[in-house]
Amino acid sequence: MGSHCESSVKIPPIKFTKLFINGNFVDSISGKTFDTIDPRTGEVITKVSLGDREDVDLAVKAARHAFDHGPWPRMSGFERGRMMMKLADLIEENVDEIAALDAVNGGKLFTLCKAIDIPVAARTLRYYAGAADKIHGTVLKMSKGLQGYTLREPIGVVGSIIPWNFPTTMFFMKAAPALAAGCTLVVKPAEQTPLSALYYAHLSKLAGIPDGVLNVVNGFGETAGAAISAHMDIDKVTFTGSTEVGRKIMAAAAASNLKPVSLELGGKSPLLIFDDADIDQAADIAFRGMFYNKGEICVASSRVYVQEGIYEKLVKKLVEKAKATVVGDPFDPQVNQGPQTDKKQFEKILSYIEHGKREGATLLTGGKHVGQKGYYIEPTIFTDVNEDMIITKEEIFGPVMSLMKFKTMEEAIKRANNTTYGLASGIITKNLNVANTVSRSIRAGVVWINCYTAFDVDCPYGGYKISGFGRDFGLEALNQYLQIKSVVTPIHDSPWH
Repeated sequence: MGSHCESSVKIPPIKFTKLFINGNFVDSISGKTFDTIDPRTGEVITKVSLGDREDVDLAVKAARHAFDHGPWPRMSGFERGRMMMKLADLIEENVDEIAALDAVNGGKLFTLCKAIDIPVAARTLRYYAGAADKIHGTVLKMSKGLQGYTLREPIGVVGSIIPWNFPTTMFFMKAAPALAAGCTLVVKPAEQTPLSALYYAHLSKLAGIPDGVLNVVNGFGETAGAAISAHMDIDKVTFTGSTEVGRKIMAAAAASNLKPVSLELGGKSPLLIFDDADIDQAADIAFRGMFYNKGEICVASSRVYVQEGIYEKLVKKLVEKAKATVVGDPFDPQVNQGPQTDKKQFEKILSYIEHGKREGATLLTGGKHVGQKGYYIEPTIFTDVNEDMIITKEEIFGPVMSLMKFKTMEEAIKRANNTTYGLASGIITKNLNVANTVSRSIRAGVVWINCYTAFDVDCPYGGYKISGFGRDFGLEALNQYLQIKSVVTPIHDSPWH
């Protein structure tokens, strides 16, 4: 397992560190700031303004005014879409700089941010920009003497609380459909990764999006996040993150103005590999499904169930892949895995690895901190694991895979569903009947067959059980930001019914 530290990419100067409220970058009311950290070294990148309840109030006031009196919900969907298209163009023009922000702030591979995360943000904007003028109600066939139709109206001011593992993807996964619907937003980026969100706020102004439509308040979950969740003048909250925080948001929403919430929460996703699978393909899918983005991905295939006929061969391949992984500076193109996003997460992952050892799981490879500084962890694989172990039950959110053996399809389905989560799942088989039966039997929001993490902006994505509810991506996501209003009038002397 190598490690690399050289990097030829120059990190750009950080241009935006304040809060973005009503079209302007402003200091927080308290004047306080907090450090944003480079996970490669644990050192401070810069200080950013610390938003709190009073700052959220200002942002909500701006968003409310922009919704109630501003042009955004009143312009045609086509005009909104055009500004969103302009924002997408600006993102692509600045791809290097934005990719560098997510890499230095979140420990994400620069090459992947540049090739995937940032272009997907532009694509997401364009997808929903194209939908903005196609939001239709329906004409109702009502009983005699009545005419009815439905309107799909923007829900209003949206509070969006986003996580640190995919700062760019998550920003637009929420903002793009909300903007297309005609809503206004207050976005709270994760305290670990605020830098790209502030850059997007700047670009939104350049794209012509009116003041107050998109506001960004940096801050901590327990202060700024809590203020959004409990705010009496926010009409909807959307959140991606942990189940624990999701519960708090839902409770705060219920206790305040009963605003609807959408929650995309944790996962402990099973990947079922059957005896007829191509071993090389299966090893590749399983490895990438778990270790992509250093395991900091809510759909990670952290429970890998392998049918006994190919178990030993597959285990060998996975261990080889783990040992060949280069862990190091995410700006180095030779590196496969960067540092975990922050110290707290880094320590949490290492403690889960110790739990696994104590509970009797066999550590096949990895399990250690890499290097003298920064938050680097080796890709880690456990075998001799069962469903009662903490490492199998709880979301680790790091580069730790658990391997288990099964005999029959029925057993695999039962064990796959033996979890409180239900976000994603995968099946690797050449047998269509197995694929069909298993995909209908697994209680999860996404089932990937002979692939994994195969996301697309047209494919709705969200959870069952404690992985949450509501759907991001696809036209389904628009529904989260629209109200349905029924309008009924009497109709007199109609020649037909």
